[in-house]
Amino acid sequence: MASNILVVEDEPAIAELLAVNLRHAGHCPILAGSAEEALRLIRDILPDVMLIDWMLPGMSGLALARELRQGTRTRSIPLILLTARSEEADTIAGLDAGADDYITKPFSPKELLARIRSVLRRRSPQLTDEPVRAGGLALDPSTRRVTFTGGASEQDLRLGPTEFKLLHFMMTHPERVHSRGSLLDKVWGDHVFIEERTVDVHIKRLREALAPVHCAELVETVRGAGYRFTLRQNAPTLQLAPGA
Repeated sequence: MASNILVVEDEPAIAELLAVNLRHAGHCPILAGSAEEALRLIRDILPDVMLIDWMLPGMSGLALARELRQGTRTRSIPLILLTARSEEADTIAGLDAGADDYITKPFSPKELLARIRSVLRRRSPQLTDEPVRAGGLALDPSTRRVTFTGGASEQDLRLGPTEFKLLHFMMTHPERVHSRGSLLDKVWGDHVFIEERTVDVHIKRLREALAPVHCAELVETVRGAGYRFTLRQNAPTLQLAPGA
């Protein structure tokens, strides 16, 4: 699945090389030549992942990572530090600053893309193409299909694009209560300014799509807090589909 990846790198040649490889992998790279420029870009739209060079002019990549982790709005962005430093102390410093991963230059494009997939699986599984299953439901992001298996039969469910994204996010974050504001940020994007009641409308549509297979009750209303995707009693635990 395409992700917006903010590359914070002050060497234009390296930044462009990274951008070419990210585009080739289907991602949408955004380039910033300094930490300060990255912070300005983040005011408009949050990236799905950030690649941050350690040695930047002005604010260092390490300081940028610390600042992002302290911000309520930016603390959950997956961060990968890029650096020529390979000493153990440097690795520890990068991870202590809040980086999810640390990759030493020079590195291959394949290694970098593998690291990006890894942090997305850990921090933002709804942005990956890996199928998920829960309570008889199976959702495959690559084919945009949702199916329900009951006994020996399998039934396709028809969901609108927003309901699909909403279900994908909730299935990959089960048993957690998500406020309307949180769902707006994670499903619609924090740069989209719409009323929180919009979430209620799409939750209603999602339940209507799940009702024919008696799965509407998997999407619970938590009074005064938001919504939660909960597994049925005796249903299997959320898991990756076989072969994922």
